[in-house]
Amino acid sequence: MSSSSSHEQPQVITCKAAVAWRAGEPLVIEEIKVSPPQPLEIRIKVVCTSLCRSDLSAWESQSLLPRIFGHEAAGIVESIGEGVTEFEKGDHVIAVFTGECGSCRHCISGKSNMCQVLGMERRGLMHSDQKTRFSIKGKPVYHYCAVSSFSEYTVVHSGCAVKVHPLAPLHKICLLSCGAAAGLGAAWNVADVQRGSSVVIFGLGTVGLSVAQGAKLRGAAQIIGVDINSSKAEKAKTFGVTDFINSSDISEPIHQVIKRMTGGGADFSFECVGDTGVATTALQSCSDGWGMTVTLGVPKVKPEVSAHYGLFLSGKSLKGTLFGGWKPKSDLPSLIEKYMNKEIMIDELVTHDLAFDDINEAFELMREGKCLRCVLHMSK
Repeated sequence: MSSSSSHEQPQVITCKAAVAWRAGEPLVIEEIKVSPPQPLEIRIKVVCTSLCRSDLSAWESQSLLPRIFGHEAAGIVESIGEGVTEFEKGDHVIAVFTGECGSCRHCISGKSNMCQVLGMERRGLMHSDQKTRFSIKGKPVYHYCAVSSFSEYTVVHSGCAVKVHPLAPLHKICLLSCGAAAGLGAAWNVADVQRGSSVVIFGLGTVGLSVAQGAKLRGAAQIIGVDINSSKAEKAKTFGVTDFINSSDISEPIHQVIKRMTGGGADFSFECVGDTGVATTALQSCSDGWGMTVTLGVPKVKPEVSAHYGLFLSGKSLKGTLFGGWKPKSDLPSLIEKYMNKEIMIDELVTHDLAFDDINEAFELMREGKCLRCVLHMSK
């Protein structure tokens, strides 16, 4: 593997990456070229990356190929582009799929984390020049979510990375670059769960369990977890779930069961599946007058939410969220500090640690529902 010396301008790097050539087919470990970082960009040596369900969904359905997926990642800055002052070579960082420029209308509003400059990147290109930094035999390979961490090296905009304490374990805090942070933020920032309230969570993956943890830490009195996999019930208790329902075992509409359990509907309901039909069920499950439903999942099909207008006339509300409302640069350092102080649980979400070369095994584990988070470790 080639790299640049400290006395030279960054050069092209040759390294390994897991490339998706066709939707749903196994990724192929390829030798790729990674271009130097351009102005306001940094190149990162990826230390570890975890597999998120949105990687799985995109891999199964994307037509923008070849592509390097992966967006929950942590690593070390290898080189910096012109104009970068926040980072230095050797800094430990986590990469994030949505950035924070600090100067757009949303960034300065104090009301939103939806950066207008460095928001969700869907075209598989860099924010700055709409080009790719990856190639194979001279042909471009697309990025994913402005991160593309299924590669030994990647290039990201400096606004899509957060410097972290060098003692923070990268193979754990990488989960805070998406799923775990999204769930905690949904409970704290978006719903603002109150002490003594009742909560129902649909889907007990990493995001749903993180919602449960957030609700528990806020003092929720009742936290109902709903999933079709009963094997998740025991783990869910660890994160604060007080009651578990396997929705596939229920003969009556699930929202009626929840209304009965909560005395009229939950104060807060969370959709963490990525199914708009479940979002409707979550809305039906919350209380008249003040019940709030927060939807976090990304649907693969049928993106439109359908609900009877009477649900809203009764005082219920439906809220969406991206990344739990966190501003990456402003907020993630304090979240990492909470982890370092043992105030939040992250380690318990990691069910598998695999070598990067075993990435297809990680995809199968997630597709079969046998893991929460699988962390892939790059060779040293």
